[in-house]
Amino acid sequence: MAAGAPDAVALARELRAAVEADERQERENAAKLRALHQRVPSYEDFRNIVLASHLKPLEKKDKMGERRNVLWNPCAARSKAPQASDVEIPQELDQLPRTSAEFYRDWRRCLKSGKDKYQLLLKLGGEALGRIFQADLGFGLLGEFLVVLAENVCLEDRDAVLQILRSLSGTKRFGLNVDLLSEPEQESSRGLFGKLQRASGDGRMFPAGCGTDSETHLTDTSLQKETEERMLMELMKSYRVN
Repeated sequence: MAAGAPDAVALARELRAAVEADERQERENAAKLRALHQRVPSYEDFRNIVLASHLKPLEKKDKMGERRNVLWNPCAARSKAPQASDVEIPQELDQLPRTSAEFYRDWRRCLKSGKDKYQLLLKLGGEALGRIFQADLGFGLLGEFLVVLAENVCLEDRDAVLQILRSLSGTKRFGLNVDLLSEPEQESSRGLFGKLQRASGDGRMFPAGCGTDSETHLTDTSLQKETEERMLMELMKSYRVN
C-alpha cells in the first residue's frame, strides 16, 4: 500500500460503526417517543422500553414448528461473563474511541471496572467527549458518567472533571437526559458536585512563600479560582443540583 493511502479495513470499520450508531440512535429515539405516547407510569418502565428497542417481536412461524436453537436476544448473551479462554480483546482497545459507536462498544463490552471507565473519560477529556457526542448522548450514558465520576474523582482531577461536565452539558437533548436520571444517578450527581465544591476550598491553588511576586501570583490565582467557581455554579444549575 502506498504511503499515505487510506486503510480500507479501517475505513470499513469506521463506516460500519457509524451506521450502527445511526441505527441505534434511530431505534432509541423511536422507543422514547413510543414510551411517551404510552404514558408509562415510571422511569424504570421508560428505561426498559428504550433498552429493549433492539428486540424484535416473534412471528407466527417462530412460535410453531420444530424446535430451533435460536438466540432471540444476542445483546443479553453478550452481557454474560465469558470464560477466560473465550475472551478476545478487540484491537480497537489499543486506541481511544473516535466515534460514539466505538465509545459505546468499548464502554459496554471492554471496560469492566469503574476505575477503567474513569480513566477513559480522563484520557479523552472534555473536548473529545463533546466532539464524540455532539449529535447525541446515548440513552443512559449521562447517568453512568456521573456515577463513575462521583465514585472516582480526586483532587488532582478536579479541573479535568469540570471540563468533562461542561462539554457534556453542551450536547444535544442534554436537558432530557437530565430529566431521565434515576434517583441513584441524581444522588451521584449531587455527591460529585459536593466533592468538587469541597475541593475548591482546600487551598491547593495558593502558593507558598511571601513577597511581591507571591502576592501577584496570589491575585492571579484568586481570579482563576473565582472563574472556576462561577463555572461550577453554572454547571450545578445545568445539572439541576440544589
